[in-house]
Amino acid sequence: MAPRILLARHGQTEWSLSGKHTGRTDVPLLEEGRRGAKLLGERLHRAPYDGLPGVEVRTSPLSRARETCELAGFGDRAAEWDALREFDYGAYDGLTPADIQAVRPGWLIWRDGVPGGESLAQVSARADEVVAWAREADRDVLVFAHGHILRVIAARWLGYEIDFAARIRLSPTSLSTLGWAYGQPAIESWNETGHLTS
Repeated sequence: MAPRILLARHGQTEWSLSGKHTGRTDVPLLEEGRRGAKLLGERLHRAPYDGLPGVEVRTSPLSRARETCELAGFGDRAAEWDALREFDYGAYDGLTPADIQAVRPGWLIWRDGVPGGESLAQVSARADEVVAWAREADRDVLVFAHGHILRVIAARWLGYEIDFAARIRLSPTSLSTLGWAYGQPAIESWNETGHLTS
């Protein structure tokens, strides 16, 4: 079978709860986020995943993703990778969309980018690096990262430009799988959070 990439978004933080753009600022997990990470781990250690033996695991080096990875039970198998860091929001880091709209009406990150941070092309290039790595693997891979970079990885996996990411929301501590259908890149599952209510 062709390799798939499993995407795990980090657990809830104070900033993700309030809707603030959380880029390179290293905001810790809330207790709810830690609990969610453990539940995600329990899910990945039950059938059909069974602990994902042999899967290569990588994580963003930011603590909220790294701790989610550790609490889910994959810390000892994970390598940190800068390509999985969240979008650098520059001057917009720590602001909510409403804050930004107040000074820049009509703004959309996927079209307009951010001042003083990464360009859309830079974020897309990082996502392409992750996609290339996953496709070259001889087995499934699992990554722990952040909402926006994971959405960009999904867009690039499917062959779409970065603005497609605007159409696919992603919740904290969710699990998604990018795979194949009829030989073409496909979303197998998206934004699964059932483990948080079990």
